[in-house]
Amino acid sequence: MSKKILVVDDEMHLAKIIQFTLEHAGYRTAIAFDGREALAMVREENPDLVILDLMLPGVDGYKVCNILKQDENLKNIPVIILSARDFEHEELAEPLSADLLMQKPFNTEELLSQILRLIEN
Repeated sequence: MSKKILVVDDEMHLAKIIQFTLEHAGYRTAIAFDGREALAMVREENPDLVILDLMLPGVDGYKVCNILKQDENLKNIPVIILSARDFEHEELAEPLSADLLMQKPFNTEELLSQILRLIEN
C-alpha cells in the first residue's frame, strides 16, 4: 500500500503541482487549502506525512504544526514546512516543531528525497 501525503497550501496551483509530483512518484495524496481543513483531514485521513505552508487563511501553519505535534495520536506524523519565508535570515513568529523546513521555490528531487527519508524508514 502506498503512503499517503496531505498537502496543505492555499495556492491551489502550487498544491496541484505538488500533488501531481507526489502521485507521479507513487504516493497517494490529499489537499487542504486552509488550516482548519488541514486539521480535520489529518484526523480523518491519518496521512503518513504532511507538507504544510505557513501562511494559511483561518488557522495558520504555525498553529497547525504545533497542534499536530502536541496531539498524542498525531505527533508522530512527520511535518515538512514548505514556505516562502527565509528561515535562515528572518525570525520566525513562533517556534516550530516541524521535522523539516524547506523554502519555496523548492527543488522537486530534494523534496522527494526528504519525504523518502522521513516516511520510508
